[in-house]
Amino acid sequence: MDTCNLRGTLGDEAVKPRRPGAVCVGSIPWPRSHFLARAFSSLFSASGGEVTSVPRPKGGMFRNVAAIYLHLAGLFQRKKAGTSLTRCMHQTFAMSKRLQARRLDGIDHNPWVEFGKMASEYDVVNLGQGFPDFPPPDFAIQAFQLALNSDFMLNQYTKAFGYPPLTKILASFFGKLLGQEIDPLKNVLVTVGAYGALFTAFQALVDEGDEVIIVEPFFDCYEPMTLMAGGRPVFVTLKPSPTQDGELDSASNWQLDPTELASKFTSRTKALILNTPNNPVGKVFSKAELELVASLCQQHDVICISDEVYQWLVYDGHQHISIASLPGMWERTLTIGSAGKSFSATGWKVGWALGPDSLMKHLRTVHQNTIYHCPTQGQAAVAQSFQHEQLHFGQPSSYFVQLPQAVQRYRDHMIRSLQSVGLRPVVPQGSYFLIADISDFKTQMPDLPGDADEPYDRRFVKWMIRNKGLAAIPVSVFYSTPHRKQFDHYVRFCFVKDESTLQAMDEKLQKWKDELRP
Repeated sequence: MDTCNLRGTLGDEAVKPRRPGAVCVGSIPWPRSHFLARAFSSLFSASGGEVTSVPRPKGGMFRNVAAIYLHLAGLFQRKKAGTSLTRCMHQTFAMSKRLQARRLDGIDHNPWVEFGKMASEYDVVNLGQGFPDFPPPDFAIQAFQLALNSDFMLNQYTKAFGYPPLTKILASFFGKLLGQEIDPLKNVLVTVGAYGALFTAFQALVDEGDEVIIVEPFFDCYEPMTLMAGGRPVFVTLKPSPTQDGELDSASNWQLDPTELASKFTSRTKALILNTPNNPVGKVFSKAELELVASLCQQHDVICISDEVYQWLVYDGHQHISIASLPGMWERTLTIGSAGKSFSATGWKVGWALGPDSLMKHLRTVHQNTIYHCPTQGQAAVAQSFQHEQLHFGQPSSYFVQLPQAVQRYRDHMIRSLQSVGLRPVVPQGSYFLIADISDFKTQMPDLPGDADEPYDRRFVKWMIRNKGLAAIPVSVFYSTPHRKQFDHYVRFCFVKDESTLQAMDEKLQKWKDELRP
């Protein structure tokens, strides 16, 4: 043992043992170190080592000798046969410092890990996590195959801020939609998925003490990303309007209170994050709602981070509007998109951020000092896919026209099926998801197993996985802690699934329905 570092556990500096195999009991004044040396000498001798006591240099007294005694006694009890005690002590003491950064405190739990793991342990139809289980369009797959097999230089680095053909086509494609002349070099950043764009934005623009307004229910990463950047989340809630008896609720009924929203803006507000179409409710914000948000952002000099990954997935004739297209908003908006959601290829993990250079230059600083570069071949495939879509845009042959038509049929199928067992879906205007009201179940079986303070929807989802073979996500995970119990009577389902998956769901629901009959 070269050194004996007791600093983390004992609060003293490292000292070198006098002889090979010896272990020091810190740099403790003589009476205490002598006592400890005698107390443990027989135990150490049994391992072929010895204990020495070393007078402590000037600089303070050891705080708690009893704590050392108990720690070492526990160590001896846990020591495996044949293990060097000095090695065991060194490993224990070397890991005694705090390891994680404080910015990770309280954000280590992830619902996708928890419920994904549970779903894998049972025979379930997994309708929880949001990904398609059908293939991307043929032209996208062919584009990826071409990227793999054509130019061997696509195996190498490309430009740090984006593969030039991709940044060029993104600038051209979205420039028309946003009514802007977009510079591929200054106004576009390619990231590792939309998740990467969000993280880069928070790190670049949110400082210690800045307030970030988050519309809830919210995609669950917004809050921890705000906290990791040193910001303070400020929540404003979409509230559902009452519905007629027997009438299904609609995501369009979930609205912001203008007065409440305005009250959230202060001199410390740095950014507002908007998600339209919204995950998990499926709300598509109307032009009037976006104009309200835009007006407040301009009035209070606030940045808008607009997460628009589901922009092509809108139903029933609703229209997606990018807030950056409204007057005065391009200059203060980051628009975030996803190739995974656009082309049903979530594993490609290609995303982007669009915005004015005054904002984008700070994102580039974060990007070049973290990710630096995204995989070239995936970017090449996405570039080719957008080139295809640009030729067909707005026509029946466009994937961005065909995809929502197909997915709307899947949505309607799921809505009909879920009602058969008493679940009450909220009809989404867009996105991959719908939420279903489980209030009747909460009334009929309120005492499902779980912790006393656990929201009801979490207990319901666990019960449904174990007993009904269906996996979903509790909607309370999309709310801030103070509001979770108010919205714990909803669960979220993903309907962007293949027909075979929906048929398997139907079989589970039919069995459930049969069990409900007297």
